[in-house]
Amino acid sequence: MRIKVAVCDSDKEVCGYIAEIIVRQRPDVQVKTFYTAEALLQAGDNFDIYFLDIKDINGMETARILRSREQGLHSIIIFVTGYREYMPAAFDVQAFHYLLKPIDKVKFSRVLENACLEVRYMQGQKEDYVLLKLNGSAGDMRSRRKVSLQDIYFIESNNKNVIIHTTEGTYEVQGKMDEFEQTLGTAFYRCHRCYLVNMAKISAYSPEGIQVTNGEMVMLANKKYAAFVKAYLHYAKGGGIVNV
Repeated sequence: MRIKVAVCDSDKEVCGYIAEIIVRQRPDVQVKTFYTAEALLQAGDNFDIYFLDIKDINGMETARILRSREQGLHSIIIFVTGYREYMPAAFDVQAFHYLLKPIDKVKFSRVLENACLEVRYMQGQKEDYVLLKLNGSAGDMRSRRKVSLQDIYFIESNNKNVIIHTTEGTYEVQGKMDEFEQTLGTAFYRCHRCYLVNMAKISAYSPEGIQVTNGEMVMLANKKYAAFVKAYLHYAKGGGIVNV
């Protein structure tokens, strides 16, 4: 399936420049340019990747509208702007990255490649899911929820229950961390006895902890730091999605 990319920037020269970089680097993708947020929102197309500018918070509002329209797979939103001060707000719309103008072509190319890898990963993993039995009546099918693995940020132990942190919110279910660790496989890492993190959702890490792409922090056991770094590098070299 061909990756569809939208570039929206009121500066036509910048918009064309971004589109040119994308096409030269990834001639296999389909790119459309828009000079206003209104034109983008009225287009009615569903894009896999959006490059949005921010002017008077307009780009952030556009991103919120795009998120509200989505069903199923989430698109990737990348802000390309000269406004550094809106960076914290980017977490509210689960932005994939935040690039500052003037555009650093090397960094832009790296982010683009990671975004395309993320899209391919999501397309390939869209049928991989876990069926959660939410706390409630054992015989009530309404207490069950199908959650795609790609939508899980991390899993947290809470006494005899576990809390699943996802793009749609949190779900508390009965279960053991050991069981989830075995079921989810190497795409998830047991970074602490109480935490299991999705490798594809990691945006930063240090001996103090792991940050996931929605801005939350996950505990990382001190004695596991070296093993985690080794596992993460192995995951990345194997073609895993890298947001760091």
